[in-house]
Parts: sequence; C-alpha cells; structure tokens
Amino acid sequence: MQKKKKARIFVQKHALSYFITDLCTMLTSQRKKHLLDLLSRDGRVIAKTVSEQLQVSEDTIRRDLRELAKEGLLRRVHGGALPLTPPLVMFADRQQIEPGAKADIGRAAANLVLPGQVVCIDGGTTCVQMVRHFAADLKATVVTHSPSIAVELAAHAHIEVIIIGGKLFKHSVVAMGSSTIEQIGAIRADQYFMGVCSLHPSTGITSLDFDEAGIKRAFCRAAAETVVLASPDKLDTTSPFEIVPLNQVGRLVLNRDIAPDLIAPYASQGIAITLA
Repeated sequence: MQKKKKARIFVQKHALSYFITDLCTMLTSQRKKHLLDLLSRDGRVIAKTVSEQLQVSEDTIRRDLRELAKEGLLRRVHGGALPLTPPLVMFADRQQIEPGAKADIGRAAANLVLPGQVVCIDGGTTCVQMVRHFAADLKATVVTHSPSIAVELAAHAHIEVIIIGGKLFKHSVVAMGSSTIEQIGAIRADQYFMGVCSLHPSTGITSLDFDEAGIKRAFCRAAAETVVLASPDKLDTTSPFEIVPLNQVGRLVLNRDIAPDLIAPYASQGIAITLA
C-alpha cells in the first residue's frame, strides 16, 4: 500500500508540474498575441505600460519582445518595440511594389506644383511617377540629385532641370556625399517632394541608410515646405536613421484606400493630407 501511495503522489506531482508548464506556456502565448495586437493597433509597444496593464514584470515583457524580435515579428527599441523595418530593396525591384498606388500618389503630387515654382524632387519610384504626370505646359524649375528624375524630364519642353552631383548611391540611384550636401545648401526652393523608406506617427520620417538620411535633411532645409509621398507599404514602419520629425513636414500625399485610423495620427499633428 505504501508503494502505491508513493507512486500515486509521484504521478500527481508530475501532473501538476505539466499543468503549470502548460499554463505558463499558454499565458506566454497570450501575452505575445496581446503585444502583437497592440503593435498593430498603436504602432508601438511600451514595455513599462504593458507590464502595468498585465500586472507582470517589465523583465517578462522585455523577454517576450526579445523572443518576438527573434521570430522576425517586430523590431526591439529602447523601452519597447516598433513595427519591422522594411527590407532594403534595389531601385529596379521597388518599381514592382505597389505600382498602382505609386502612380496615383505621383499624379496627386504633380498637381501640387505651381507654375514658376522651384521644386526639389527626391529619387525613388514614387517620385518618378510624379514627374511623369507633369502637365505638358507646366513651367517650373526642378532640382534633383536623381539621374532617373532628370532623364524623365529631359523631353519636357518647359521644365528647367538642375542636377545635383556626387557619388552614385546605387541602391536608390541618387547622388550622395559631402559635395551633394554643399550644393543643396545653395538652393532656396518652394517645395521639396520627398520619397520615404519609413513613416511613423511617433518616430517620424526615417531611412535605412545614414548618409541618405542626411541628404534628405539637407533638402528639407533648402525648401519652404516638405511634401512627403508615401505608398501604403511605408506607413507605420520605422528604420534606424532619423531624417526629420513630423513637425517639419507640411503635407503627406497618401493613397485614398488607406484606412482612416492609420491617417488620423498624422492629421492630428497638423499635417495637411492629400489623398490620391
């Protein structure tokens, strides 16, 4: 009888151990799902806030975030997490991403250029779509560090093109370097049309490349207004290098199919929104 009792106690202890393990696993999976839901809804996760809401330690939340980051589901930052950084894609390949949305955004951006203006236009596939939609009778001056933009405008009868030179950054097919920034510094433009890698209500405009972020900042300083062209795949994402905060952006040109709740955080910061 004594042996049977000991055996029964042994089985009960192991059953309880397995139950506790399963419960912890379930709670961990529930927390992780909650974290991903928060990230999707709010665009960021703050570890301290979530730990207080769920009544668990910050270390527990930070561990969950680390594990989710290893699974490639989010990007860890100090104090919490942000959505994944978009992948670095070459210029030729980017032309196949959201082509319809980019064409619509480009058309809407082209209509913002007024006759007689001096405008700086970024490199990138959305900006190429923009200059393709310029009216045939538009008279303006375009300053660009993008050979692709310059070639698109070579046949335009009434647009003067000023090309900013430097070392070719092959990923984006644009000129970069200290001489590029120096040349941009001599420009006083009406508008700068910026193509972006990442746009987020909290972290602002960011880039995957440190030097490219510096070039875009220089263009922002050179223009009276910065207009950001953002295709749907760029929204609510963040990259490592800040270009400018959102308070330095005058207008966003976005696709009209984007959900209103994604647009609202930008409009609430006083940024004009043009829906294409």
